[in-house]
Amino acid sequence: MHTRDLQQPGKKVSAELHELAERFHQHRVSVAEVIEVLHERAYTLLIIIIALPFCVPVTPPGLSLPLGFVILIIATCFALGRAPWLPGWLLRWRLPPRFFGMVAEVASRVLNLLERVLRPRWPRVTGSPGLVRLHAAMVAVAAGLLLIPAPVPLSNTLPAFGVLLGTAGTMERDGLSVVLGYVFTLLGAAYFVLIAFMGAQAWEFIRDKLAGAF
Repeated sequence: MHTRDLQQPGKKVSAELHELAERFHQHRVSVAEVIEVLHERAYTLLIIIIALPFCVPVTPPGLSLPLGFVILIIATCFALGRAPWLPGWLLRWRLPPRFFGMVAEVASRVLNLLERVLRPRWPRVTGSPGLVRLHAAMVAVAAGLLLIPAPVPLSNTLPAFGVLLGTAGTMERDGLSVVLGYVFTLLGAAYFVLIAFMGAQAWEFIRDKLAGAF
């Protein structure tokens, strides 16, 4: 994942996203168009933008699979130390009308708040390329959790915060944010285990009741 050059801070991420929101507010935008505008930090920022819609208790239907798949592929490339890549059909995939403009505007406001909090700290957590690749693997795991079809509240929220905090923390070299990303990813995994356990218990209860009835 891209890490911000501390000697050349450049334009703030929130400002870039605000410009994107204004540019693509009224029409459908493809993933390729977003990448073209974001330049060198395109894939890192794309992960952050895509994670935002999932940071609410109930995710808009129909978006979990394609958007989660985008994050999974990009984060896996980063984890393997390879240049980010997406298949052609994903690059051509267009987001719903006005969706990207709305999400980018919300993302710019969220990141504006994060930029006031995130700062270089706990340097050992983000101090080597190997650790950055490890954090990208964590983001890939969190993205994998987003792909699990579980229509219950918070099923996407916990791993989405893992993606958001892990990616933003790595970009800003904030070790605390990265650690919190791991925490949310583990909580998300534990939540799915709990859902599976409760589902199994409910099935056994129903099965026993049906068996007793006959």
